[in-house]
Amino acid sequence: MFSKGQTLFALAFAITFIIALFFMYRKDANVHKKTYKGVKWVLLGFILFILFLFLIKTVIKE
Repeated sequence: MFSKGQTLFALAFAITFIIALFFMYRKDANVHKKTYKGVKWVLLGFILFILFLFLIKTVIKE
């Protein structure tokens, strides 16, 4: 489906992109800790809300 050159380019691009993401995240890690302090609670709230909706859906179906 892809030529050998396209596959090699995609692999090299993916590896380079992942390495760049890793270094940029490490560079900004301290800023993320200060800025996004309570984001874990928001994520937990969304997950609980979605689980609650599924629970309601299963109860109503029965």
